[in-house]
Amino acid sequence: MKRTAVNPWDWSIKLGYNQAEVVEGATRQVICAGQTAVDGAGLPQHPGDMRAQISLALDNLEAVLKTAGMGLSNVVKLGLYATDVDEALMHFDLLGMRFGPHQVAPPMTLLGVTRLAIPGLLFEIEATAVA
Repeated sequence: MKRTAVNPWDWSIKLGYNQAEVVEGATRQVICAGQTAVDGAGLPQHPGDMRAQISLALDNLEAVLKTAGMGLSNVVKLGLYATDVDEALMHFDLLGMRFGPHQVAPPMTLLGVTRLAIPGLLFEIEATAVA
């Protein structure tokens, strides 16, 4: 699989994502449901702690991808949802720590929402991955 970044300007690169990517040679695609800060039984964890919730949501995303035979290096699109966009942005270093070692900066969209499906959750991440 070959990924080519598309960035008519560089401001998004400084924030850790590409405006678009051209993906060539992919044969498998995995579309992940939104992952949140829940445990294996689906119970919310880390009430009121955005940083911990983002970290656990990323752990859960990695677990889903691993089960599908992929990893963060395969992610080509992210959708992020937060009940407090400013607070989520303060913890975006977590995304850099997870995706940076794979040298990928998938295109992403961050949306502010009034709440998520399960009360108490603050952050949700969905992904599309290809191999």
